[in-house]
Amino acid sequence: MQTLTQHLQQQGISEPLCQLILTLAETSKSISRAVRQGALAGVLGATDHQNVQGETQKKLDVITNDMLKEALKASGHVKGLASEEEDEVLPVSEQGEYLVCFDPLDGSSNIDINSLVGTIFSILPAPAGALNEQSFLQSGRQQVAAGYVLYGPSTMLALTTGKGVSFFTLNPDSSAYLLTQDNVTITPDTAEFAINMSNQRFWEAPMQTYIADLLLGSMGPREKAFNMRWIAAMVGDVHRVLCRGGIFTYPTDNKNPNKPYKLRLMYEANPMAFLVEQAQGKASTGYQDILDIQPERIHQRVAVILGSANEVDTCLAYHQETYSDQEPEL
Repeated sequence: MQTLTQHLQQQGISEPLCQLILTLAETSKSISRAVRQGALAGVLGATDHQNVQGETQKKLDVITNDMLKEALKASGHVKGLASEEEDEVLPVSEQGEYLVCFDPLDGSSNIDINSLVGTIFSILPAPAGALNEQSFLQSGRQQVAAGYVLYGPSTMLALTTGKGVSFFTLNPDSSAYLLTQDNVTITPDTAEFAINMSNQRFWEAPMQTYIADLLLGSMGPREKAFNMRWIAAMVGDVHRVLCRGGIFTYPTDNKNPNKPYKLRLMYEANPMAFLVEQAQGKASTGYQDILDIQPERIHQRVAVILGSANEVDTCLAYHQETYSDQEPEL
């Protein structure tokens, strides 16, 4: 099987970008070991601290964040980094060619029940001049690479450099990432959806109607039976969509008017949208393609609807019929 290094070399990407991706992959191996050890290493449970999002940090949130920071600082190719667990952007090297945004451990609420978690990353070109938050505020279309590592029964890396999506599986014997699926493609049609149904009463009317029609199955206007799947970790739900199609959404809701959106644009929505589009799927907020959003701040949150192209289009049609393409203010 082809190794990750061989695959990157065949894609003809620059040596600095190749080395940066390999740094992220190598660090993910250490994270995978820490996740597997779990209670044996005393890494389960929460800390006494909250991140900038106001969420209580898990011990592994802090550990994995530190692992990635140290590795990226030593890579020599990173000008600055931004993490979901950091209040502000961190300068690294004035000579670095790239910026890296990452969620060190997506789905960390799953840690204590030994369920799926993962690392999500996005790589952007570093602009000239002094590093500040504005340096990172580039649309998702500017990403030169993005991916995630899923820590499950096997550790898998999903990667795009703008030339399709590839899956690599970590060989526990050789400790090498090996190409196990190339040219990953999302089926355009699906009979599966993923959404947190506990928030149903807080959604906008278009999403309420869309999901209600799915639940009616073959007796409803869709004339088709749908199954719901929900892992409670974006990395796991998106991986399922890439593997066998589906639609994943964390829509706008009014449960907390000050926080109508759940997922972070820079660390979650942009890299996942890049992967999904490269796999011939679609990714939207309901009113705009995610990759076209001009970020206003590094910790910005957005609504997310992504997956099988035809099903995403159907969901968006509900929004267009109700609001004529104008996103309502909450």
